[in-house]
Amino acid sequence: MLRAAASAAAAGALVTGCDPHRADDPGAVRPAGRPSASGAGHTPPAPVRAARPPTRVPGLPVQIENGPRNGRAVALTFHGRGDPKMATALLGEAERAGAKVTVLAVGDWLDEQPAMARRILDGGHELGNHTLHHRNICALPAAEAYAEIGGCADRLRKLTGTIGSWFRPSQTRRATPLVAELARKAGYPHVLSYDVDSLDANDPGAAAVQRTVLDSVGPGSVVSLHLGHAGTVAALPPILDGLRRRGLRAVTTTELVT
Repeated sequence: MLRAAASAAAAGALVTGCDPHRADDPGAVRPAGRPSASGAGHTPPAPVRAARPPTRVPGLPVQIENGPRNGRAVALTFHGRGDPKMATALLGEAERAGAKVTVLAVGDWLDEQPAMARRILDGGHELGNHTLHHRNICALPAAEAYAEIGGCADRLRKLTGTIGSWFRPSQTRRATPLVAELARKAGYPHVLSYDVDSLDANDPGAAAVQRTVLDSVGPGSVVSLHLGHAGTVAALPPILDGLRRRGLRAVTTTELVT
């Protein structure tokens, strides 16, 4: 049933990948929305539970690609954008398996889908910053790059009380020294990279995503995945089962490195 639902949702899913060869749709950039005020008797939404503040780990490099190799944990990290129904289905699959994930949200997605911040945190998962508009941040002038980082941080703070646990640059695996410095200025001691790329943003199908991850993952791995792709939703249960068979468990990135 999940695969059928995911396939149906895929038709309307937003482009979410971090593949630098896939251009973002400029029409998808929208200003932050505000709930309209209603008349008397309107009940305001309950506040979202607070997100973790930025993670700081003395002794670790500014850019983190993996955690300790002598443990039994991995971090599944998701670039946060796309159909909220598909994202909710994926989070549900993780929770059924007892797994926790890290979602690096795009700011304009949070503008459109503010309830997803609550859904992610209420599931015990971790939330972070993946820039405001998902532009090629390493190619931007300093002022524009900082606006991308700070703009998403502002959304997270308004929704969750903090700027989130991690910053991941958009459309790149690693930040330039300039972007890493701008992230520190915005309040993020570390830049979150990864050592396993699932290539799921190219929509190769669930079997290919599963194979790519399980062929490369090991203790301490940080795996790059995406919300908003039906193949990723379908691949998650067998990925989690494969990790379990190897004695590995999926935890938040903060738990992995601390």
